[in-house]
Amino acid sequence: MEATIQQIEAVLDTKVRPALAEHNGNVIIQSLEDHILKVRLTGKCSGCPAAHSTNEELITAEVRSAFPSIHDVILIEEINPELIDMAHKILNHQI
Repeated sequence: MEATIQQIEAVLDTKVRPALAEHNGNVIIQSLEDHILKVRLTGKCSGCPAAHSTNEELITAEVRSAFPSIHDVILIEEINPELIDMAHKILNHQI
């Protein structure tokens, strides 16, 4: 049986998001294509040094346990625009 985004959201709501919320974070689904789920961490979990471990040990484990048809869960990482702006200012000696 193919997993739907709604079914995956239900697993994230019950098994993953409560743990992320303890760290002021969350996870959102970016896409589901060809049995590959792409997710992005938000809040304090975004950019956290432990993000890859969180994806592998929590998100991937729960999603693949519930939906064996999902072959992989890929963490999409984005840099916070505020951090980029701060880096530009530092590099341009504006701080």
